[in-house]
Amino acid sequence: MTKFILRLAINAIALYLAVYFLPGIDLRSGLTSIIWLALIFGLVNALFRPLISILTCPLIVLTLGLFTLVINTFLFWLTSVIGQSFGLALIINEPVWWNAFLGGLVVSVVSVVMTLILKDELKGKRKS
Repeated sequence: MTKFILRLAINAIALYLAVYFLPGIDLRSGLTSIIWLALIFGLVNALFRPLISILTCPLIVLTLGLFTLVINTFLFWLTSVIGQSFGLALIINEPVWWNAFLGGLVVSVVSVVMTLILKDELKGKRKS
């Protein structure tokens, strides 16, 4: 349960920083909706990322992993669309693809950095 809460917090911080730093991404609902968007983002990543990665494996290999940035862009955009259908207004302004790309990039970088910082807590304490 602690692992789930930490992962949710990491996603929430990453989404908040993407909204805060990128002028092309707006949050038109309250800051509490960041938690719900983080939950949606986690579910989208858990459900769709493995399938998309398997289907696009040749492209990922061909581009030496750079196609994963396109996958991140799509998953960030999908989170926005699903959030809007639930009334959580994460708006990606025009040009949508470019802003979704930057949002996915910020979320990915922040998630990696936060995961590296909290890696001991995510693994669980080792018994000595």
